[in-house]
Amino acid sequence: MTVYLVGAGPGDPELLTLRAARLLAAADVVLHDRLVGASTLALARPDALLVDVGKSTGSHTMAQSEINDLLVEHGSRAAVVVRLKGGDPFVFGRGGEEAQALLAAGVDVEVVPGITAAIAAPAAAGIPVTMRNQALAFTVVTGHADPNGPVTVDWAAHVATGATLVILMGVGRIGLIADQLLAAGMRPSTPAVGVQWATTERQRVTRTTVAELGTAGLASPCTIVVGEVAGLDLRSLP
Repeated sequence: MTVYLVGAGPGDPELLTLRAARLLAAADVVLHDRLVGASTLALARPDALLVDVGKSTGSHTMAQSEINDLLVEHGSRAAVVVRLKGGDPFVFGRGGEEAQALLAAGVDVEVVPGITAAIAAPAAAGIPVTMRNQALAFTVVTGHADPNGPVTVDWAAHVATGATLVILMGVGRIGLIADQLLAAGMRPSTPAVGVQWATTERQRVTRTTVAELGTAGLASPCTIVVGEVAGLDLRSLP
């Protein structure tokens, strides 16, 4: 018996890996995130048990500890359990915590990587996160870290690198983040882009600058890209 931590990708079910699709079709139990769409869940077996364990800002279907317990419970008795997570399980998806809990309980775990929104969302908006002579590196940062907590994001250090910044889960604190970027010396005119519901029919791209980022009207789920490459739009011509 194995629990598969499966990345569902950024939203479009056609961006699932072949292994993810095969496991979904074989799973007895699927525990899925809020952002996993109905068209992706439709790939599951008709008789599979589907359990919504999703979270959103200020609203949790269940606590992470309860999700861990549920994974252990199903993983101890069902033949194939899929924990279906948006993006990639190990990129700000708490997949590491879930793997630790399962292994501590003696349940086998296999990680099936998915396409993270940190790369897919910018690409869907025509933005390469790296570009020769323009962006030699990119950094993926959580915008959800507690600014008063024991571990905080050093925005000044990230600004100093000159790398493209890709911010996940940052909408709720985007005004504060923008202020910190500006205080660290980032040019107010630095391009910034918010990509909401990336790769789905609901995709919306908002182009702005760091100075205006806090008032750009972004809403979750949204991947935020900051840096010179955010000024590019390399999508196909109309």
